Amino acid sequence: MELDTLLTNTIEISDTKPMYDRMCKQFLSNKMILAWIMKECTTEYKDIEVEEIANKYIENNPEVASINILTGESIQGMGVDNRKIVYDIRYRATAPSEDGIIELIINVEAQNKYDPGYPLVKRGIYYSSCLIANQYGIDFNKADYNKIKKVYSIWICRNVTKQVENSITSYEITEKRHVGKVRENKANYDLMTTVMVCLGQATKTSPTKLLKMLNNLLSEEVRASDKLELLAKEYSIAPTETLEREVVTMCNLSEGIEEKGYKRGMEKGEIRGIKKGEIRGIKKGEIRGTVSTMRELEIDEKVIIQKLKDKFQLTDEEIQDYLNN
Repeated sequence: MELDTLLTNTIEISDTKPMYDRMCKQFLSNKMILAWIMKECTTEYKDIEVEEIANKYIENNPEVASINILTGESIQGMGVDNRKIVYDIRYRATAPSEDGIIELIINVEAQNKYDPGYPLVKRGIYYSSCLIANQYGIDFNKADYNKIKKVYSIWICRNVTKQVENSITSYEITEKRHVGKVRENKANYDLMTTVMVCLGQATKTSPTKLLKMLNNLLSEEVRASDKLELLAKEYSIAPTETLEREVVTMCNLSEGIEEKGYKRGMEKGEIRGIKKGEIRGIKKGEIRGTVSTMRELEIDEKVIIQKLKDKFQLTDEEIQDYLNN
């Protein structure tokens, strides 16, 4: 019976987390939220009001988890395996420039793990390259490269290291003259930019308005009502029925993941303790199960430490022993 219960909880957690990830992508695809991202992460929109970006320059509705990265095609009708390699959010936007109105293609990725075993910026540059390659046969054909649109791949990263939290960094193509004084029109090579937005903790102040907004909106510690109030008061984003539903659902899913993780840890502890015949074993197993589950769910280490303090009244030394073993 105990093993059946553990298996059920594992399945519930694995079902809930993808639902949370999908809702997070849907939430970030809100045009006003994208407009704030565009204003602080691109050069084309830095001097334009957020409302104007959302209402005038973002074209149609952003495509959420529906475009294949390799082909640029819709995943509708494609095999299940191909669904794993899709852009989180992709959309087109226009922007004013010295040469008139230009068109951009923008990708926004919600990344829960900043260090997945490889430099994340390399993946971001790869996505940018795919955004350019996907234009062949749609925006240009054969040798008509003049029609290539500039692309942005913007990565919203949670659970980052202390060294990079609360930072926004761009990687782009620049001109470097080695010999001579040749100058190329910037529009001919400024075609690809990757931006890494590394979040921190939910606080009342952050280095920029975008970081403050995302730190609070994507935090598992901030209530849905507080998130909606922040959007309305500081970012002029009215709490529509759709937006309110998305925020509440995200918070409920986040709480569900945490509660199921604790329950799973409790049951692991009970099983281990009963087998050993020691009450002390129950608590140890519960703590270890809790740490293991929260790490599997990629919850920030600071949150894990605070939960261990609140739930088990452990000392800092005891917490470190559990985290290290």
